[in-house]
Amino acid sequence: FSKFLATIRTDVPIQLDEQSLTTQEIDWNRLTPIYQELEFNSLIKKAAATEPRANRTRTTVKEEATLDLFAQLPDQQAATANVQAPSYDTIENRLCAYLLNPEVSFNPYKEPDWDALKKDLCLWNLYNDVELPLVNVLREMEQAGVRFDTAILQQAESELGKELTTLEQEIYTLAGETFNINSPSQVGDILFDKLHLDDKAKRGSKGKYSTSEEVLLGIKDKHPIVAKILDQRELKKLISTYITTLPSYINPETGKIHTTYNQTVTATGRLSSSNPNLQNLPIRSERGQLIRQAVIPDEGCLILSADYSQIELRLMAHMSQDPHLIEAFMQGQDIHSATAAKIFHKDIADVTKEERRRAKTANFGIIYGISAFGLAQQIGCSRGEAKQLIDGYFEAFPQVIDFIEKQKTLAREKGFVETLFGRKRYLPDILSHNSVVRSFAERNAVNAPIQGTAADIIKIAMVSIARRLKEEHLQAQMIMQVHDELNFNVPETEIDSVQKLVVQEMQNVVHLSVPLIAECGIGHNWLEAH
Repeated sequence: FSKFLATIRTDVPIQLDEQSLTTQEIDWNRLTPIYQELEFNSLIKKAAATEPRANRTRTTVKEEATLDLFAQLPDQQAATANVQAPSYDTIENRLCAYLLNPEVSFNPYKEPDWDALKKDLCLWNLYNDVELPLVNVLREMEQAGVRFDTAILQQAESELGKELTTLEQEIYTLAGETFNINSPSQVGDILFDKLHLDDKAKRGSKGKYSTSEEVLLGIKDKHPIVAKILDQRELKKLISTYITTLPSYINPETGKIHTTYNQTVTATGRLSSSNPNLQNLPIRSERGQLIRQAVIPDEGCLILSADYSQIELRLMAHMSQDPHLIEAFMQGQDIHSATAAKIFHKDIADVTKEERRRAKTANFGIIYGISAFGLAQQIGCSRGEAKQLIDGYFEAFPQVIDFIEKQKTLAREKGFVETLFGRKRYLPDILSHNSVVRSFAERNAVNAPIQGTAADIIKIAMVSIARRLKEEHLQAQMIMQVHDELNFNVPETEIDSVQKLVVQEMQNVVHLSVPLIAECGIGHNWLEAH
């Protein structure tokens, strides 16, 4: 039977048209949408790198899919691109299906359950008031594009390249020999066979040592070469993934990068960005800030950057109703210093920088269900000290732990959790017998309502801001969204009025037990504005 299964059938009636097998020039406009529908992310990146610049158009696949919608939205003009747009029903459906269950891929040929959406008032409101009008906002952002100063990127490539070379030479010196730093296998041989940094180092299925970031962080203090290797990996990724790649995405006709914002991809309700991913730029490190510096406004304009201040912690305070967290925010205290003061039982004025740093890590870690082991790695302390810090946190903010346990219970009872606006995240694994799988679902039961509510809030703000800009006949453009941050290209003459408008709309999306704060910055590039 096995032989029968493995035998190639040569008697199957097949009509071969050799002409149809002739290699033709790739039609990127037809191929890219197929890649995106099938979620072939690696091939999408390959296509973007392979496609000749001259063939790239400003019109993204999602824009094509939404042209019919724009014509039917009130007070909106349809895009004038010369493309064949899919039906209006398709957009109403790539949204209805997403709101009903964001983790199930939507098939364009299958009708979603509209009755279920209409019966859920919260989801119906999200559909009508947020997601549907947001489609047009995202199209306008994509078409506006983001302007990059290529000279700054070229200078950064040169400077960082020299730094990378120096760093690699230092690694060779510490290792006592030259080897391929980009080879995990050779790195493992150096660290564990030659330097003996961990006699219990684990080998994979092929007998090679694991040299993942998690492994290296665990032995970082045992030899200076480990920190150098981690630094080399970060620097090489920054150069290859961003510094040298971003210019290839610049449209030659507009001189800008036109990313695609994906509205129905993430399970939490957050937007994502692709081709290229402008939301994942490593902009917090000192080196990564070079990318911020390269983002510039149009001539005669400035960059306005508006960012929600600690929105997830503010949502935790509201949802948990912990009096101490609420008090800290209401009094305008530095939340991390206030947390440290509570945990370490001292006056806020006496909190050290190290104590604040640890409290900050705990603040954000608690939301994501960080373990004592994970916290110990992040702040560089023993597991025992980390456990004491977590215990001290819950002692200082008792209603936070109550909220966490309540969310887990709700997930077990209902099978899902919700944001403040009623967006659902289904968690079938919450009842899994596998402890690892179940723990992941439990962390999502806590994180999804907070992160999802933050996503809802900024989406509502985006729709409101876009409407106000049109109503007041302002020329300012919303050009980029990076999670809790919005960036605008603003004529210098409009900067005061636009800043006031943006802050007003962002801070009044919803009224919580603590104030929502939107912090603004203005500059001649993104770094200055932030």
